[in-house]
Amino acid sequence: MTQSIFSKMSKVGLLRRYAGSPFLRVNEWAWNRLPSSLTVAGPIRTYGDFLHFLVKQRSSRRQYHGTFFFRNRPELELIRALSEKRPLGSTLRITVLACSNGAEVYSILWTIRSARPDLKVLVHAIDISNEIVEIAQDGIYSLQTDELVGSLIFERVTDEEMRTMFDREDGRMRVQSWLKEGVNWQVGDAGDPRLVDSLESQDIVVANKFLCHMDPPDAEKCLRNIANLVAPSGYLFVSGIDLDVRTKVASEFGWSPVSDLIEEIHNGDSSVRRDWPWRYWGLEPFDRKRPDWSVRYASVFQVGNS
Repeated sequence: MTQSIFSKMSKVGLLRRYAGSPFLRVNEWAWNRLPSSLTVAGPIRTYGDFLHFLVKQRSSRRQYHGTFFFRNRPELELIRALSEKRPLGSTLRITVLACSNGAEVYSILWTIRSARPDLKVLVHAIDISNEIVEIAQDGIYSLQTDELVGSLIFERVTDEEMRTMFDREDGRMRVQSWLKEGVNWQVGDAGDPRLVDSLESQDIVVANKFLCHMDPPDAEKCLRNIANLVAPSGYLFVSGIDLDVRTKVASEFGWSPVSDLIEEIHNGDSSVRRDWPWRYWGLEPFDRKRPDWSVRYASVFQVGNS
């Protein structure tokens, strides 16, 4: 309802003319001086939704290749829990789309193999950039600020994780060989329908932090394509996407939202939560008062239940 009102407002000439950069800059200045407790509920939250709508209307979207190790720990905890339900010695097939520099792939593998070393984990790690896939496959990372991220990609890694994941080499960190086994690195486009034909059905598909950088119609089309990769009763992890797009597709296909850790995962990446409402990728506050909250805020879905 609120979104439809915003859509109508965007067509009003006066709003389109005056709700531009100066208007947003003044609002951002004032917003950043409010106590955070005031910005997540009531009329101020509604006004934040309006500001975020304006930001999305005015933003030019582009892909980013930077990420962190252990970016969303509640999400990794859910992946660990799902892996622990697998039969002893079974095979777990995972595809990670927009795998970027490999940090997400290695974080997932460390999480699963630390808990279930008996599983045979096979991973397809796919990104549209050949250069970034080569970086991920090499698995060698600088301890200094990463140019792709603008900060240290190890800042969320514990000392124990550093010790068990990496070997120090010439002032850089190399991913240990036990984490690199079973990974097929490849260049590919998540929106390409032919991708489905080149892969087996996957138990888990991870499609995080890239659909938000697409215009909503393109993101919706891509999400529909991605869902075809998931095996019946498999799981789709899809955070970092316009919530209206995700809600629409999930509701249309009847995906089952996974309620475990739903709020923790939604809030688990502080770098996107704190960017709301001032960046188009910013993630709105969790709101259980919405009638559609269980679908809107779910980052994980069970797809095609048999």
